[in-house]
Amino acid sequence: MTRCAIIGHMAGGAHRAVSVVGAADDVAAQVSVDRTSPVPIYHQVAVQLEALIVAERLPPGARLANEIELADCLGVSRPTMRAAIGYLVDRGLLVRKRGVGTQVMRAQVNRSLALTSLHDDLLQAGRRPTTELLELTDHRAEPDVAAALAVETGTTVTKVCRLRSADGQPIAVLTNHLPRDLVRLDPRGLERHGLYELLRAAGVRIRIADQAVGAASATARQASLLGERRGAALLTMTRTAYDDEGRPVEFGNHVYRASAYRFSMTLVDR
Repeated sequence: MTRCAIIGHMAGGAHRAVSVVGAADDVAAQVSVDRTSPVPIYHQVAVQLEALIVAERLPPGARLANEIELADCLGVSRPTMRAAIGYLVDRGLLVRKRGVGTQVMRAQVNRSLALTSLHDDLLQAGRRPTTELLELTDHRAEPDVAAALAVETGTTVTKVCRLRSADGQPIAVLTNHLPRDLVRLDPRGLERHGLYELLRAAGVRIRIADQAVGAASATARQASLLGERRGAALLTMTRTAYDDEGRPVEFGNHVYRASAYRFSMTLVDR
């Protein structure tokens, strides 16, 4: 049997080995290659490593062995191993650092494009959401907010701004505007519950929403809150949600760390 250390040196100089191809150890992780499969070998390797990262059997912050060692261990070519690692880097699961090597990142939050809240999605994914309330104020609606909520520019609306984290890692800055008389919000409730959960508790039933996903560069404030560098790529999402009577009840403008978050969707041919 071949035994291979996928993980090299970790913080503090410790070592931890992950088993590959038939070996068994405390991590009990295996990577195998089926050369008769039509699936490219690099993808077979990448998918199995991804599963280990998502399950944290390859823990965040751990450093992988170099490409040559991994290729030799798995019996694949170096270009194949490089492609597998590149695939995981592109998905935000690994990061290459000069002078350090390739390190495991915390698995991204994968969110489907559905009418749900980030708080609910994190709970469903088994993550631990926490919220820091940055702003809860009434102010006069700017033209874009007024248009989304179908009110006159300058109408007083409620603004809520929060920093949402998952397992202690900041992932999104959430800014929402609501009609002022829609629901009574308080800081404690907003830090303990998702906004949609609070709306449901108040009898507001959201039935449909218009949503757009885009990208932007981080401002200085966003970078500071999210632990990114200024100008880093961020995912953006704007959403106008409507209740069961067709009234706009919420306008959201959110930014997400691209290194920790992604949207996914299913496309159907018509």
